Amino acid sequence: MARLILFNKPHGVLTQFTDAEGRETLATYIRIAGVYPAGRLDRDSEGLLLLTDDGQLQHRLSDPRHKLSKTYWAQVEGEPDAVALEKLCAGVMLDEQRTLPAKARCIAEPALWPRNPPIRFRQNIPTTWVEIVLTEGRNRQVRRMTAAVGFPTLRLVRYAIGAHTVEGLAPGEWRETSAG
Repeated sequence: MARLILFNKPHGVLTQFTDAEGRETLATYIRIAGVYPAGRLDRDSEGLLLLTDDGQLQHRLSDPRHKLSKTYWAQVEGEPDAVALEKLCAGVMLDEQRTLPAKARCIAEPALWPRNPPIRFRQNIPTTWVEIVLTEGRNRQVRRMTAAVGFPTLRLVRYAIGAHTVEGLAPGEWRETSAG
């Protein structure tokens, strides 16, 4: 039976188990032999990361051809208008290639744990939370998309992958769930 681990990756943790430079890795939090991340989450991003000991499940969860949705909450600098949200939904150009259509909408500030270190605030520039749902996973895609429409990401939390969410997990906590 395949194991599936839901992990709330804290800010600053690498999505790997070892690091030659001595930076914090998954090994600090997860001491289960034989599990590996299904996909990546940047060091400066937080939230849901799935790990499994089953190669086929890992492939199904991380391969973009399977179109598994990933829901992100991005705190952006400024207040995106309808035009910016429409551009995110239609797809933006990154590296001379348009991203797949996404879902994007402004949301109320979610009830999240404090980030360590805190984001930088500018007194005269408001921030807004945007929910973005993707079915692809390019390198730093959400950050690059919000910047491309004029609203740089200050904090990025992956809330869900498919039906799995980070709900109920504090940063650094994990739980095992059904792989089915």
